[in-house]
Order: sequence, then C-alpha cells, then structure tokens
Amino acid sequence: MWKLLTPAFSSSHRQVLFDYVGSGSSDARAFDAHRYGSLQGYAQDLIEVCDALGLSHNVTFVGHSVSCSIGILASIQRPELFSQMILVGPSPCFLNAPPDYIGGFEPEDLEELLELMDQNYIGWAQYFAPLVAGSGSDHPLTSQLSGSFCSTDPVMARLFAQVTFFSDIRKDLGRCTTPCLILQHQRDALVPLLVGEYLKAHLKDSLLKIMDVTGHCAHMSHPNLVAEIIHQYLSRIDDFVLP
Repeated sequence: MWKLLTPAFSSSHRQVLFDYVGSGSSDARAFDAHRYGSLQGYAQDLIEVCDALGLSHNVTFVGHSVSCSIGILASIQRPELFSQMILVGPSPCFLNAPPDYIGGFEPEDLEELLELMDQNYIGWAQYFAPLVAGSGSDHPLTSQLSGSFCSTDPVMARLFAQVTFFSDIRKDLGRCTTPCLILQHQRDALVPLLVGEYLKAHLKDSLLKIMDVTGHCAHMSHPNLVAEIIHQYLSRIDDFVLP
C-alpha cells in the first residue's frame, strides 16, 4: 500500500515513503501474525516510523485504500502528530451493513476471494488486479498490480487481505479530529460512491472530492490529477472547488 508523510507539501521538506511489513521491500523477518492480525498493528508501525524520524507534529499523511483506515487509527492514538490526512479511495468497512451502510461486498463474496487465494494465489492475483485497476487484463496497470501481488509472500498477503476486507473502523471515525481530504473514485469496483459520502458525514473536519476516474488506484492511473488535487488542498488555493 502507498502512503506518504511530509511536514509540508514542498520539495524543501522531508517526504517519506514506506512499505508495510509483509509487502514491498519490507523486512519479512519483522512479520508477526499476532501484531498484524488487526489494523492497530500497522497503525502502531506508522507512529513508530514518525517517532524514529523525529516527527512529532505537523505531519501530512497520504494513504490509499486500507492505509487510510490505518492512518485514521494512528491519528486517533496520536492526534498531535498529524496536521491533515489525504485519503485516496478510503473505506472504513468493505462489508455491506444495510440499511445504514453499503460497503460493496457481502461476507460470502469476500470469503470466496480468500478461498481463491488459498487454492490458487496466482489465479487470485490475475482475477483481482483488473478489479483494482479498473482496466482490462492486458493493461499495463493491471500487469503492474498483478506482478506486485504475485511478488508478495502468499501467507502474509492472505492475512493482510483478511484484515483488510473484514476490518470495520466505522465506530472510530467520530474520534478522529484530524482534518481529512477524501478522494473518491467515480467508478470503483471495490468502494461504492456512498462510502465517500458516509466518510464525509462521519469525519468531523473532512472534505470530499470525487475524481472522474475508473478503478481503485488513481494515484497510479492518474498520478498528475491526484498530485494536483493534493497540492491545491494543502495550498488552500481559492479555486479548489469541492462537490
């Protein structure tokens, strides 16, 4: 997952990009199934990264998908640490809980995804990547995502998927006092539009920007668009119009 911390959105200030334990270039030896059996373990990692770098305040957090939930949990634990949060494609819960909340999936849908991971991990990656990318199987972004999935240890990926899909932080949203910008994809197979509206209603100091984008990874498919929106938000440019 993708995330960025920076005391200011400026080339003259420090920017930090890191991988969660179990993904990317992280040290697999640090993986602990108990610690990472919930999003709180990852939220603690985020706080520890800030502490290790001497960041005590005025941090801007940029997260994608479940990283947004991790950032929100970290901000609740250490509200003085973060000045604002940029949430790209966030979802506090991927499960439907009618009539009050539609997260996009029924429990059996997600159980089938996890079962496919157990039985045929490569097949799961090839199936899931186009959903995330919002494009065909031959699209470069789909191939990039599929390759990223396949390069991750299946055991670690399976636990992370379980935690991601079945976590529910809706009850925690009201405790978040950090200003948030919610970047919602217009057409996202993983996160319905109603989720963005739900977050805006339940995060006290939040703004919602709906991007005319297909897929779940605008920071990869439309990086210039995402960068410009973030720049406008952090600069508080007058013509930053929100729906």
